[in-house]
Amino acid sequence: MGQRCRAAAATAVLGLLLLTTPAASLAQPLTSTQADTQAAYDRALADFKSILAERRRQIETRQPLPNLPGQALYLARVAVISTYKDLTDAMPSRIGKPNKFGIPPPYFDAAIEPLVDEYADIFDIMEAPPADAQNSATPFKDVIDLGTAIARAKGLASKDAEAAGRISLGLFYAETNGKQNVRNARSNTYMGSFQTGPSEDRNGQRKWAAIKGTIATLDPALSARDDKEEARSRGTDRRFNHWTNVRDGLMNAHADLFREIPTIVKTLPDPIDQMKLFELIQIIPTPTRSALSSGDLLDYRVSNPTVMKHLRNNSIFAFGKTDRARSSASFREILGAMWPFKRKFEKAMVKYAEIK
Repeated sequence: MGQRCRAAAATAVLGLLLLTTPAASLAQPLTSTQADTQAAYDRALADFKSILAERRRQIETRQPLPNLPGQALYLARVAVISTYKDLTDAMPSRIGKPNKFGIPPPYFDAAIEPLVDEYADIFDIMEAPPADAQNSATPFKDVIDLGTAIARAKGLASKDAEAAGRISLGLFYAETNGKQNVRNARSNTYMGSFQTGPSEDRNGQRKWAAIKGTIATLDPALSARDDKEEARSRGTDRRFNHWTNVRDGLMNAHADLFREIPTIVKTLPDPIDQMKLFELIQIIPTPTRSALSSGDLLDYRVSNPTVMKHLRNNSIFAFGKTDRARSSASFREILGAMWPFKRKFEKAMVKYAEIK
């Protein structure tokens, strides 16, 4: 009965949303450019509503989902934000009020917040952990403890090791919004709390083995917990054990850069900017390392088309014709364009304060 009610409620919400029209009445006639951008936004919004409704029907009626069922949804959401930015570029008067997601108003019409709520709910369903996932009762504390312990094993003092724990928690939110052992509706490769592929998981495991002795000396209790989780995950896809996936994900991509935290903190005193930089280690590792070693991190410029493509594929310079036309950017500009991550990092900061 509860499921039927939930389905009916979801159908009613979508039905209401599908009846809404985005176009605002304007006192003056539109120019051809303005009319084109308005039409493009209307089409993108209609497509977004349509694919949301389709996925909801498939889920509620237990129909088979297509391969990578989240990809079409994701692209439709990107198109809505992109075309709205083009619209507000052409008609600044269309910039509205702030929205609860923290998206800059030129990129998002707050009137369609319910659509993004529905989007998030559908992704939660599609990316639910498998039945045999090995959850942790303390997932957030695990991330902090592992990040801190790894940093200490890399030789960092207590204050900088604490920063590593805080940054690690930010990465957890960036990858999965703080959800443990999730699948990925847009990829058949990347899974788990830190969304790693099989090769990344193996590489992280190998690197962990190299410092395990140091960890055991510095933090015997954490090492004992690690032994238990290692035994529990044996014979399974280790990426669906929260502890081992976080551990191996940190070791694979971020642990070697923990040594740079004292310098990073001086250059980027804002903890959220620190999280952004370590997320860039995940997205564009080689340019980020080069920027760190350049001695001029913020003004270091990237212009490689492949690098710019990777940024766009991760929601940086991804929305609207102006942003997408960029052929280069400094790290100062890249960090500023990482507003899609800001709300996640703010959640991480709140959770970190609760735990610490």
